[in-house]
Amino acid sequence: MKKTTFEGAATTVADVMVAELEAWGVTLYFGMPGASALPLVDAVRKNPNARYIVVRHEQTAAFAASAYNKLTGKIAVCLTIAGPGATNLATGLYDAKEDHASVLALSGQVKTQYAGPGGIQEIDQDAFFRPITVFNNTVADPTTAVKLLTRALRYAIVARGVAQLSFPNDVQREPLDSAYCERETCLPEVGVAPTEEAVAAAAEAIDGAARPVILAGFGAMRAAGAVLDLAKTIQAPIVTTFRAKGILPDDNEWVAGLHGQLGTPHALTLVLKSDLVIACGASFSDLTGIPGSKRAVHIDIDPLQLGKHPLAVGVWGDCAVALPRIRERVRSRDDPGTRQWLAEKKQEWRGRLDREADPEAVPIRPPYIMKVLSETLPEDAVISLDVGENQWWFGRNFRMKRQRFAMSGYLGTMGFGLPGAIAAKLACPDAKVVCITGDGGFAMVMADFPTAGKYDLPITGIVLNNHDLAMIREEQREAGYPPFGTDLSNPDFAAFAEACGGAGIRVTRPEELAGAVKTAVEMNKPVVIDIETDPKRFK
Repeated sequence: MKKTTFEGAATTVADVMVAELEAWGVTLYFGMPGASALPLVDAVRKNPNARYIVVRHEQTAAFAASAYNKLTGKIAVCLTIAGPGATNLATGLYDAKEDHASVLALSGQVKTQYAGPGGIQEIDQDAFFRPITVFNNTVADPTTAVKLLTRALRYAIVARGVAQLSFPNDVQREPLDSAYCERETCLPEVGVAPTEEAVAAAAEAIDGAARPVILAGFGAMRAAGAVLDLAKTIQAPIVTTFRAKGILPDDNEWVAGLHGQLGTPHALTLVLKSDLVIACGASFSDLTGIPGSKRAVHIDIDPLQLGKHPLAVGVWGDCAVALPRIRERVRSRDDPGTRQWLAEKKQEWRGRLDREADPEAVPIRPPYIMKVLSETLPEDAVISLDVGENQWWFGRNFRMKRQRFAMSGYLGTMGFGLPGAIAAKLACPDAKVVCITGDGGFAMVMADFPTAGKYDLPITGIVLNNHDLAMIREEQREAGYPPFGTDLSNPDFAAFAEACGGAGIRVTRPEELAGAVKTAVEMNKPVVIDIETDPKRFK
């Protein structure tokens, strides 16, 4: 930890907080300034290494901080005011909570002498944040500020969740000498190695299986090489959860694709015929849909995940650490038949997707949109995916190469796409960043499209504009209800982008799409591609 010093005795609690965060490598802030947080905001202004991204709505701040951690493993801060600023964070922070993303929220609070019913913008923030956080406190005594901040960071990292501190306005302004402050040690990351007994038990179970299948989840995203090494050693196909889509390129010979509602038929067949599922960083959600009767070797950094599915063996550890140790213990196999079968089935599936991608249909069909995006987006692009019908088609039809993507997983909240793209460009400034969203999700957060321009963040927003909450319409149909309340009256999203200082491209015919995408990703400004599409899934 490097030390940051201040001159003179005018150093305040707010100054020390920002300096401490910088010392631990946390320099990115999302939020909105306001009366109860002004000392903290000014401390960010004065710190040359801190960056404050001022958004138009605090929900965007929380979504962006969540996405930043999902993409980088690093912490960003939400810095907002008391009351409505704090409450507006809730949806984005709940996304972080549900997906185990580490986020730090710093919220202003009314002056301590006014604490109690009746203060302007005063709420009981301790009570409000309690269900969302792994650590939650109010700094009432300046001498405890550094200790509470470092403890909050430690909890956010170790418990992989949201930590929140509220700072009364007058406490923020109190003088504080950081040299005399008590602090705790923050861990940059937490690694867990499995026991030898667990590794041996996992290897024994794998060696005893005739038809093992590897299930790669989001918790294995940073262990892609280890997953592939194990697959090659034991000749086991790899199926993935939605959030692990792209852990390896779709054309890798061992990748069978997603399992579950959006999965490939051959992934389903492989799992149904398997006698052991080797689950790597997967949570066995209902969306993934692994049958409860399947025996599993489950490897996860979170011990509470182990046992959610009936186990053959539970291995508590990081996939990047545990998988190489397991691979060293298992016997090698040679099964060219499985590899050949999978290659044939993947070819059949690609042919089916190609046939669905009608290049003549108007309005443009979503399968064609995903085919064009698969062919035209850069192989190393970073994608922020929104929730809704666009997500359904992406999961089913988009063919991953070396792209990475982030999404709202367990909370499944619309509006994640644009804030996630802003965070992605900050995290990966040299990469092409694309937001794939629907008209419903984009409209929820479109006020922050100018934010991308303000901070010189050239991102490409691809809006599937079907004038409908099409996923909800489909849910109504499946439940036996007539369509109601799903139709949308939309503005011209391309014209909106132009009015905000970005670029807007409206696409109404299939032959226009590829050129529009290629042009947009090379522009040095934020772009919206407004694609007139069809809410019907299949004709």
